[in-house]
Amino acid sequence: MLEPTIAESVASMLLEVKAVRLSPDKPFKWASGWNSPIYCDNRVTLSHPKVRTAIKNGLSAIVQAFWGDVDIIAGVATAGIAQGALVADWLELPFCYVRPEPKKHGMGNQIEGEFKAGQKVVVIEDLVSTGGSSLKAIEALQTAGAEVLGMAAIFTYGFEIAQKSFAEKGLRFYTFESEFLHIIY
Repeated sequence: MLEPTIAESVASMLLEVKAVRLSPDKPFKWASGWNSPIYCDNRVTLSHPKVRTAIKNGLSAIVQAFWGDVDIIAGVATAGIAQGALVADWLELPFCYVRPEPKKHGMGNQIEGEFKAGQKVVVIEDLVSTGGSSLKAIEALQTAGAEVLGMAAIFTYGFEIAQKSFAEKGLRFYTFESEFLHIIY
């Protein structure tokens, strides 16, 4: 019998910890503004060490496989912050995170943490639906002078709009469904 892939293992874990919710009668509103009968709250995984570790290891494997020479990991606020920090810690890299917009108080930062123009950045997101919030964070990093190498996420809903939007920007993102993980994980 074949070992389950990381995608299959994490999908089972997400169901086990009740991160996946269904509500066909009262759809959830996603950050993209879309309504959906399904919602996956990957933040729940942070409370479960086994699941948290599997996700950290999978995302770290993606970063190492596709972008060996990385200067800093950036998480997308809010769900990508914890996952990104775990990956950065595992890979012994600096970490920053990107807000949807600059703070309206304090320093007014959109990028939080120590970041320098010219650094090679891999962005970590929890999931990709339309790709809008991820691309907004990537644009903020690029505007600040980052060389964004790409993005890693736990999964994607597989919507064509996300694939098209990333392709138009010349960016690639990888998830646990990516073929290479069937080989190396």
